[in-house]
Amino acid sequence: MQQPTPRPGPPSAALRRAPVQQRSARRLARILDACAEVLEETGYDELSTRAVAGRAGVPIGSVYRFFPNKRAMAEALARRNLDAYTDRITARLTAPAGRPLQWRHAMDVVVDEYLAMKRTVPGFALVEFTVPAPPASRQANYEVADRLRALFAGPLGLDTADERLRTAFLVGVETADALLQLAFRTDPAGDPAIVTETKELLWAYLARYLDGAGAGEGETAEGETAEA
Repeated sequence: MQQPTPRPGPPSAALRRAPVQQRSARRLARILDACAEVLEETGYDELSTRAVAGRAGVPIGSVYRFFPNKRAMAEALARRNLDAYTDRITARLTAPAGRPLQWRHAMDVVVDEYLAMKRTVPGFALVEFTVPAPPASRQANYEVADRLRALFAGPLGLDTADERLRTAFLVGVETADALLQLAFRTDPAGDPAIVTETKELLWAYLARYLDGAGAGEGETAEGETAEA
């Protein structure tokens, strides 16, 4: 009997206190923006709550009101990155009524939006969707895979209770993550040849799970029928 993919534990609550007023929410956003900028300049090891407070122009107590330490602050930034990533994909895939979602195009968007954030979002290259941690304890890709599967479930008619499909999304995310890390090690802007191969690999691997979903089998990313 096939065993389900182990699920990660619930994400730790990075925030000491959630903002309830608009002013507090703006201050929190300013702190996280500053955190991203300091990360970009110094790296995670040199990140400090004091440096972030100075960059944000707020008292150090304001930082501690939200975060007990720099790790919690970086975790909150990583979660904001994941939320922004999901929003960017959703915006790109919002199709006119009556037009089905084409899963190959959707996978290209998943890769392209990751690349765009890697190239343009301050601090993203260092924390992405999780803080630096030993490989055995990294759980962010579980959540990325689950978010993508949930995002595509309705438009593609996917069964969210299908553990085999859940595993397939996780394998796809882990594989793409490893290859795109290679692309940026090879080229600071992301080696285009490796990016292309990553997309081709995702198409080939996920075809057996997603062909016939949404746009239907035999359609290309542009929605044209592939010739035999």
